[in-house]
Amino acid sequence: MTPERLSSIAFWARDLSADEVARACRGLVEKTWPAGAYVAHRGDRFDSWTGVVSGLMKIGSVSSSGKAIAFAGMPAGMWFGEGSVLKGEMRMYDLVALRETRLALMNRATFMWLFENSVGFNRFLVRQFNERLGQFIALVEHDRMFDGVARIARGVAWLFNPVLNPNVGPCLGISQEELGQLAGVSRQVANRALQILEAEGLLRLSPAGLTPLDLGALNGYGE
Repeated sequence: MTPERLSSIAFWARDLSADEVARACRGLVEKTWPAGAYVAHRGDRFDSWTGVVSGLMKIGSVSSSGKAIAFAGMPAGMWFGEGSVLKGEMRMYDLVALRETRLALMNRATFMWLFENSVGFNRFLVRQFNERLGQFIALVEHDRMFDGVARIARGVAWLFNPVLNPNVGPCLGISQEELGQLAGVSRQVANRALQILEAEGLLRLSPAGLTPLDLGALNGYGE
């Protein structure tokens, strides 16, 4: 991977020195998965730190009773899996491509070298971990307290998180079915929720996709 390519797909590379960028480039490859494909199953050893170059990923699991649970959606620009790579453990969740998805995969040796040597990379990781902690605390709250409209509203806000994905544009191409999968609701519930949120002036729907108009209100919806 060239430094120019890395800069275009990884916002965290801006915090690295030229030597650190060169080291990161040597440890990265890109691969593509078709829609519906499992990148990794729960219990797999998947030692790559992962960035979404294009497409849409779902992090989730299936309970012993067969119920599918979505933990998070990862649109293009987001990076994930740092906890599993740091601990060298098996994945505790499934990684599924909701549409054709291209991923950037950094091998563990390169990730650990950056972790042990790069101040800029560690600053990025601290921000990343802090934001993820808030996300998963909110996920528990959503599941226990909020209806489908609030879950969709907060799911939209998460996809446009400016800390985890500062390069996200004003509009995201995502279907109602995909959004429902990420929020753990049916497509019909997602459709109704989006119509309510649009009527309240919090987002705008168009053939190109979904545009949030008030991220603060979406993130706090239902309180």
